[in-house]
Amino acid sequence: MTQNSPPLVLPAGLARTLAALQDKDQRRLDDTITRLHTVNGRLWDTEDRVRGTLLSAAQVADCKREIDQLNAERNMLAERADEVLGTLADAGCADAPLHTETLASVVDRLSVLTLRIWHSEQTASRDELARRRVPALHGQREELCAALDSLVTDVVAGRRRLPVPARFKLYGRDDVAPAEVKPSRRLDRVLAFGGLSECGKSTSAEFVRRMCGAQRLKIGFLLRQAAHREGLADPYALSARRQAELLLGELNRFAEAHVDTRLFTIESVHDDASIAELKQLMSDRLQIVYLDASFAVRVERSGTPAPTVAAKDEIKMSRGAHQVAALADHVIDNSGSIAALRARLRRIAAPPASATLRVATPYGLGLPAAVASATADFTDAVRAYGPGVRLAALTGSPGEGTWIAGWSDLDLLVVAEHEVTDRVHEAVSQYRSALNGAASLGPTLVTPGELTARRLTPRLAFALYQLQQGQPALHAAPNTELPAITRDELALAAVRELPQVILTMRRLRAEAGPHTLRQLYKHLVLACRLLLREHDQWESGPNRILSAASQMPGLTAASVPSLAEISSAWRDRDTETVLKPVTAAVDQLLAWYASQLAA
Repeated sequence: MTQNSPPLVLPAGLARTLAALQDKDQRRLDDTITRLHTVNGRLWDTEDRVRGTLLSAAQVADCKREIDQLNAERNMLAERADEVLGTLADAGCADAPLHTETLASVVDRLSVLTLRIWHSEQTASRDELARRRVPALHGQREELCAALDSLVTDVVAGRRRLPVPARFKLYGRDDVAPAEVKPSRRLDRVLAFGGLSECGKSTSAEFVRRMCGAQRLKIGFLLRQAAHREGLADPYALSARRQAELLLGELNRFAEAHVDTRLFTIESVHDDASIAELKQLMSDRLQIVYLDASFAVRVERSGTPAPTVAAKDEIKMSRGAHQVAALADHVIDNSGSIAALRARLRRIAAPPASATLRVATPYGLGLPAAVASATADFTDAVRAYGPGVRLAALTGSPGEGTWIAGWSDLDLLVVAEHEVTDRVHEAVSQYRSALNGAASLGPTLVTPGELTARRLTPRLAFALYQLQQGQPALHAAPNTELPAITRDELALAAVRELPQVILTMRRLRAEAGPHTLRQLYKHLVLACRLLLREHDQWESGPNRILSAASQMPGLTAASVPSLAEISSAWRDRDTETVLKPVTAAVDQLLAWYASQLAA
């Protein structure tokens, strides 16, 4: 509303009926009617201003243009209000008498009448005609409220039906296209979500925003922004091509303003024609995602009666929402589990790619002969399982060249289809037996689906990153697809993983003794590695990691023996000389960490 304008008060009968709507529909309707009343107030003020005698021709033209824009917005808001108000109607009243106007049209008239009363009362003290009109205007308002309540009662009961709410106004129509719009170089990927009512569009877009760092945008918002920028009153009156160009222009602006964001989502796609034009402009940079689910499932999820969902579907289908499925790059059946939906969304938002991995024999990893021989036998065994086993690798110290007999574990990563996991378990068991205590084996078995759906622990993500950076694998099947892991992802993963490492380190510190030296030292190194990642420092090898960590702001350098010294003491069971400095370094790091997070 304009300053000091009166609020719009809906009649009691309509207010009671609206209270039965779903919460989100109530909020949407309240916002729409409030904006409609505000626009009517601005329209009144602008029409008063254009009648002024001191305006230049240019100022009159500006006012006329503003009036067109406000009228277009008024009609758009009335249509939006009818999308919700129309759901009050009994779906089975097709033979009922047709009313002359929609419920939103009556609410719009009530808004204008409220403003007329208020303006008349403001001038009544100096305008006799206005003073005499005030009682009649109040009488008109009472009659209109009573008529609206009666209409609502009849509509809900199925005694009267409402006309199609589309107004097809042509305010500000401009089909002349500007110079060709091309995607910004910063606009890498856009996911456009479509589907009928309650199919999961908003839920999916929010998941992609939260888990993939996408910028989430509404198509209606983008079009309104573009229309305001271009001086167009009603973007929905434009051709499908022009709407697509306006959308792309706004997406380009967002991409240029958010240079660190490469993934955007837009919702909801209800117009098949304009999204087809946008696809033509953007090609594969735009991925159209259509979410499908049976009517029964959507009704159950909505928590509202079936006629309400059907009414919303009818409105969306009148605009071509159901035809978006034929244009979609991805059609997702969202009748199943949330885990399946999210896995599919992650693959679409961050698609895996065929990885070119370096493969080396176990004898090139600096392993003792017996360990290398057992590893080679294991590699031959899983390679014989064919395409069911996609990848096998020793991660961590073997790849970094820091593996030490009697100290280091063999961290084994196997990527295999679920159907062959029993055979992989058997091969791992034989591998462990062949090692005969020469090394401790720590296997991690994951399916390709888990990887491409990015269901990854931070340590697994780091292992994949190291492989993609050139650390060798034992076996990689042709065309193996892996998720591309970035440093930014690992830095965020470090933030999530570090608290658990710190908690474990405190527990080990409380139990400090010769038997905990190895674990205590490894957690010290891991904590420092994670802290360095947060500072965008990437070091490998325990000695270099501890040295680099000692340079972090406020952390005094600790005198920690080298890995060779500690591992030698561990193997010789002479841990007293190295346990004390390791414990002191742990104490220092824990104290520093607590101080950094203090309130």
